Amino acid sequence: MSRLARWLTEPVPLGRLAAFRTLIHLFVVGDLLFFTPWVRTHASVPGELYRPLLIGRLLHLPTPTPTLVTVIFWVLLALALLAATGRAPRLLGWTVFALYLEWMIIAMSYGKVDHDRLGLLVALAALATVGRARHGDPTRSEAAGWALRVTQIAVICTYFLAAWAKLRFGGVDWLTGSTLARAIIRRGTDLADLIAQVPHLLILAQFGIIAFELLSPVVFLLPARWRLAVVGFFYAFHAVTMATITISFAPHLVAMTSFLPLERVRPAHRLRQHLSPAARGQLGEHPGATADDDLRPASLGQPEQGVLGPVPPSPVRLGGGLAEPLNGRVVLDAEPGDQRRPVATEQPSRLASQFGVEAEPGVPQGREQT
Repeated sequence: MSRLARWLTEPVPLGRLAAFRTLIHLFVVGDLLFFTPWVRTHASVPGELYRPLLIGRLLHLPTPTPTLVTVIFWVLLALALLAATGRAPRLLGWTVFALYLEWMIIAMSYGKVDHDRLGLLVALAALATVGRARHGDPTRSEAAGWALRVTQIAVICTYFLAAWAKLRFGGVDWLTGSTLARAIIRRGTDLADLIAQVPHLLILAQFGIIAFELLSPVVFLLPARWRLAVVGFFYAFHAVTMATITISFAPHLVAMTSFLPLERVRPAHRLRQHLSPAARGQLGEHPGATADDDLRPASLGQPEQGVLGPVPPSPVRLGGGLAEPLNGRVVLDAEPGDQRRPVATEQPSRLASQFGVEAEPGVPQGREQT
């Protein structure tokens, strides 16, 4: 296997892919409900305004109608929820990818085309190529590694190709132009207004954006520790973008989690631990215990099992080891269903009420010391 092939299929834990699969499909649900619900309004737009993207023309996709848009919305919503559970990963995965691709073609065929969907679409297609994966599974898989790697490449291509498009259509004048100033005027926040007052800061920011986007592929050349630091910088960049010009790039940010060790994040597992009977009934009494610990009390009616066989029960001593001779027999409280066995002891009658030990009928009591 060549070095490139080994890099593309570097094994990763299946638990990471399972978490990524759940996150991606849950985002599709959120995208339908919160980020792109406006796509449904295209159902009432005259068909003459529909200008399908190249892929729509190549696939001869139909012009959106109210019925088509409504069916795609509800079917995609239901199937994305099912796919998030990890069941039928290939069947549901390819179906969700096809429906979401059509949803995006409907969304972007009436004008502006967003470039923050590339990583998400690649993630949906790549996830459909991998079979079942359990959350928390440490088993390493080349198929899972390939799915995450191609998603990472799509994420970085989003940055690099964005810089290429800026220079292709805007030329070097984009660096010294008024792109950020215009964005702040259109949709800037109070923080952006403060930044805009600093002389030449927006021009420097545009140089920084181009440099950052062109150099983004360097992330693949870094060790794992530094790679995560650079990914953290990517997220910080988008946090500033959201705080200044209110552009979220949410689909891109979700796809970028392909760089993260998601197998360490297991909210469902922790929730099951919290709701398990051991956690509800006994963990409160043992602060250092977890839900996986067996805190059930040992049965009083069964002898403890040792390595070499049953361990005989220790003799029962009552009365704190009094020096008087054994002259009495008492009956201990037994387990339900067990017989009450008389046990000899030196228990004086004056301690009977104190310890709640009853003498067996017909057995003489020890005399109290005077």
